[in-house]
Amino acid sequence: MNVDAAVLQEFKNIIWDYYRLQGRFFDWRHVEDPYKIVISEIMLQQTQTHRVAQKYSLFLTQFPTFERLANASLKEVLSAWQGLGYNRRGKFLHETAKKVMQEYHGKLPEDPIILQTFPGIGYATARSIATFAFNRPEVFIETNIRAVYLYSFFRHKENITDKQLLPLVQATVDQESPRDWYYALMDYGVMLKKKMINPSRKSAHHAVQSKFEGSDRQIRGMILRTLTKNEHSFLPVQLITIVGKDPDRVNRIIQDLVHEKLLQQSEDGKLFI
Repeated sequence: MNVDAAVLQEFKNIIWDYYRLQGRFFDWRHVEDPYKIVISEIMLQQTQTHRVAQKYSLFLTQFPTFERLANASLKEVLSAWQGLGYNRRGKFLHETAKKVMQEYHGKLPEDPIILQTFPGIGYATARSIATFAFNRPEVFIETNIRAVYLYSFFRHKENITDKQLLPLVQATVDQESPRDWYYALMDYGVMLKKKMINPSRKSAHHAVQSKFEGSDRQIRGMILRTLTKNEHSFLPVQLITIVGKDPDRVNRIIQDLVHEKLLQQSEDGKLFI
């Protein structure tokens, strides 16, 4: 999609003007500690900002550095993670901290290609971390950024792919202040979603999240919450009774958690973290 330079500049002016007047504040913004950026970016995957805001400072109080997080037990980390959902992200953070300490002498790499080799960090998250932690002008898309470009450049079209959006993101990213530019895009996207039908529905990648109530995600959370809150281990049949759902389903989820190494199982069959 070819867009006139003047149109791109007008777009940038609109975004910057909105940000100067309506930009949001969060504890993880405008910080220079890469560790704090990694924590926030992993927390913000699939979780709304208001829920992250409630947990972010508490998590950092308990685990203020890569070293402290790396030296913690998985049980400690998952206990602190409770309420954020998708517990694998807590495990990925724990593993990332260990990798930083063991392979990079406690210093997070700046290169997104290297960051992409870390547990749970994909293409977009690697570049968002590089941007927010090191102010690098990387190119990436997340849900609110996607909404901005769909609304601004594809208002009357449907089924737009991220591949179509990326050249526009690249053409407009601010080379001097990429960190603030992406903050501005995200805030503008949040505003759009509040004022109108979500522009992201025009995306080829748009998917409605399944209900949490009664889902496997809810059962996983119940199992992990039970084990983080108790010192002793449990037999599968005990967890099945506590969860109160179909035994075959709960047992399958337990085995998934063991396979993912979120749970461990002793020789006598007892489960623990």
